[in-house]
Amino acid sequence: MGILSRQLRSVIQWEHPDPSQLFHRWSDHGDEIKNASRLVVGPGQGCIFVYEGRVEGIYAQEGLFEIRTANLPFFTTLSRLMQLFESEHKVGIYFFRTAKILNLKWGTASLIKYEDPKYKFPVGLRAFGNYSMQITEPGTFFCQIVGGRDPFLVDDIREPLNARLVQPLVDFFAEAGYSYAQIDPNREEIAAALSVKLAPEFVQLGFKLDDFRIQGTSFDDDTMRRINRIADVSAEVQAAKSAGLSYAQMQQLSALRDAAKNEGGAGMGMGMVVGMGMGGIAGGQSPLVQPAQPPGEDLAARLKTLKGLRDQGLISAVEYEEKKKEILAAF
Repeated sequence: MGILSRQLRSVIQWEHPDPSQLFHRWSDHGDEIKNASRLVVGPGQGCIFVYEGRVEGIYAQEGLFEIRTANLPFFTTLSRLMQLFESEHKVGIYFFRTAKILNLKWGTASLIKYEDPKYKFPVGLRAFGNYSMQITEPGTFFCQIVGGRDPFLVDDIREPLNARLVQPLVDFFAEAGYSYAQIDPNREEIAAALSVKLAPEFVQLGFKLDDFRIQGTSFDDDTMRRINRIADVSAEVQAAKSAGLSYAQMQQLSALRDAAKNEGGAGMGMGMVVGMGMGGIAGGQSPLVQPAQPPGEDLAARLKTLKGLRDQGLISAVEYEEKKKEILAAF
């Protein structure tokens, strides 16, 4: 009976596979493989056989295999090493998932740093997203990543993946020529290009990277300060154009207004502005040089410039009315 008990039929299969697992080690009372045992490889599964620390067989197709029929060459060799099918050398049997694993999360643990190609300032960028993966070389993946760990979970792949993300991302942004303002509108194009760049890295690990996506990005505080400054200057330039002034002229008017507030109030400031040549500023000339103009044209230019200052909020409505009266009285 002792011999017969060791020769009873056994079934080797991954029962109730957990979707969070990539690799699962089969175990059955000492990992003994009995005569007439059957190997069941279910849909979306594969199987690796490890003997004395080496991968001896990989079966990536689903099906039912009778061990005693020598369908599996590895078992034919293994049976010669067994004594009444109870081997002194235990075999490791690992099932793995061949189905695609979807919606895995990734994120940059450290800042991606590169120089903005348009504005020439350093950028600190963070990014996150998701991807899908599928084991294509289970032997390579098992030896380089799994290393016999049981269980090996889907979450366990994230660390080696994220560790390989930052440098390719840095290289990509340094070479691609995307300014900070172009990143979000072009996330799909950037993700597609990055997927091509990252793919060879992960082929070496034994799996295929698929459907790589960028869901969001953010900048560090230093980068945001620079971006906000650019936005402020751009808004000022647009305001100057609306008033018929250049940005340099707008800056001159702002400086005169600030000086007037410090030296004697708004009235003195407006006197300085008009006295130093508002008409010249509106016409693109230096505020210290007033070209000779016919009286009617000079009046119109001054009133136009004065209205522009009011519309841009550089002077109040009260100041506008007072100075308008002074200009009209002078003519």
